[in-house]
Amino acid sequence: MDISSIAVNSSVYGVLPTKTSDCFTVSIGKRKNSNNNKFLFGFSNRSSLNLKIQAVHLDEVAADNPKSLTTTRLKEIEWPSPSDKIPFWKREFQTWDSNSEVPVNIEKDSDLLHVIHVTAEMAPIAKVGGLGDVVTGLSRACLSRGHKVDIMLPFYECIQKQNIQEISLMSTYNSYYDGNWIETNAYSGMVSGIPVILLEPMNQFFKGEDVYGGSYNELEAYLFFSRACLEWMQVTGTQPDVIHVHEWQTGVLPLLYWDIYHHLSLQKPRIVLTIHNMEHYGECRQEQLQKCGLDGSLYATIDKAIDDRTIGHNPERLSLLKGGIVYSNSVVTVSPTYLKETLCSGWLSSALMTNHDKYYGILNGIDTVMWNPASDVFLPTNYHAQNTGGKKVCKKYLQRGFGLILEGSERVPLVVCVSRLVAQKGLHLIRHAINHIQETGGQMIVLGKAPDSRVQREFEALADLHNKGSTIRILLMYSEELSHMLYAGADVVLVPSIYEPCGLAQMIGMRYGSVPIVRKTGGLADTVFDMDDESHPEMANGFVFEGIDEGSLSCALDRAFSYYQEKPIEWENIVQRVMQIDNSWNKTAGKYIDVYNSIRVRW
Repeated sequence: MDISSIAVNSSVYGVLPTKTSDCFTVSIGKRKNSNNNKFLFGFSNRSSLNLKIQAVHLDEVAADNPKSLTTTRLKEIEWPSPSDKIPFWKREFQTWDSNSEVPVNIEKDSDLLHVIHVTAEMAPIAKVGGLGDVVTGLSRACLSRGHKVDIMLPFYECIQKQNIQEISLMSTYNSYYDGNWIETNAYSGMVSGIPVILLEPMNQFFKGEDVYGGSYNELEAYLFFSRACLEWMQVTGTQPDVIHVHEWQTGVLPLLYWDIYHHLSLQKPRIVLTIHNMEHYGECRQEQLQKCGLDGSLYATIDKAIDDRTIGHNPERLSLLKGGIVYSNSVVTVSPTYLKETLCSGWLSSALMTNHDKYYGILNGIDTVMWNPASDVFLPTNYHAQNTGGKKVCKKYLQRGFGLILEGSERVPLVVCVSRLVAQKGLHLIRHAINHIQETGGQMIVLGKAPDSRVQREFEALADLHNKGSTIRILLMYSEELSHMLYAGADVVLVPSIYEPCGLAQMIGMRYGSVPIVRKTGGLADTVFDMDDESHPEMANGFVFEGIDEGSLSCALDRAFSYYQEKPIEWENIVQRVMQIDNSWNKTAGKYIDVYNSIRVRW
């Protein structure tokens, strides 16, 4: 389907650029009065496990400018123990205010846009995976460049209202669903410095203890939400330049926009769809689509929204993601390499090839305000690329808290893997890493949970086997606080994905000075370059393997351990190098803004 036939005045462009003494020497009872000291220590009279260290560290104002320093701040460390009643990652932490840490020296754009993101997730209030991080990071980056940005999100019952600043009921209106008009409340507020609009329908949708998995029909809830967002724009007269939708959950919005709302009062907006993971298609029956006011039979064609895999079946199905691809003015996926992979494989490749002239690969960034070891409130002490000493404190903090062996641990590599435990992430490779690292004298911490009960039970058995020892810890849960601590305390971050559209763990790990070991696929191939690749030594920043077999991973682990243990100076140089790599959203946001400008309609 040619989008130009429905997107009047929009132009389609070619592909845009894709393109504690172990840590410090301390003299007990003595303090140097030099103003150049980064850390000063005072010891309290306590047992060794409860030893407190007072670390005076220089506070970072700018996320990426460690030389921009202000007054000192006293931070006290209370060393944790496995026997603590409250796990160390559940302690009370200082409140983090993102508004006070907006990156400085960001040049404002002259040609400003209004962008509304329509999404199922947003970090930190409704985060399940990387989608929430991406929406928040991209939005903040565009705001810092002077653009107007709003995020529209379901008001899930599980969202904690106290985490939303300035929350207020903005309006109440009705939105269509299955022959009825459902009363819907629209709330406004601020989250991480970003304006949000939360929609709360007066029915069963979005009720439950978690973002996903409530007792309601999830697909139909997102069909309703997508239309409710457009209905709100229409009744309030809101005409953004761009409506940016994400994943299958909001894939129906482009269909609703062009076939209903563009014929009413919404004339200005153009649509961008970002596909974060091609694994999720939004499979939908025709009669389900009709519940949001569209005639499902009209979309059951190869050039619109039919799921190609079901052609000839009874019944045939629709794909909300495919419909979004066809009807959006531009489609983005989250890395250049993943773009190439999706054009060559998978049942959606034909739809993507047909629409290749509006399909872009833009690498995700990370939020360098939220992920900043120089000011991270979850860390026992802070550090930056010019002084990485605090990273050793963070490592020892983890080792003490989890009861990992400390004796001689100065050159024992600590590997962390923060991941959803799903097949995509290389489950057999994670299992192998646990065994191999234990056999080779390293330490490893795995943080994640499995939506599949069979996988969950398998890893529970591994946890029972290993968690009583002194080298491996497997935590089948997710904790935002602990994930920050793990990235800071790790020597190595492991990302052995079978496929990975972009991946954030390797970029966050590097931000915290943890050297990545990754499989060469998707965004991992775009961000990590092997230390032993002599053709591009200036880009070397980690260890890469290509196979999906255990031997390939073992080789990468062994090479990393050899570097760590035998070349400490070179390793420290790697740590400083990876911490200075710019994977910020500001770098990436400019490419999204180019896409926005390529489709906008000027009034």
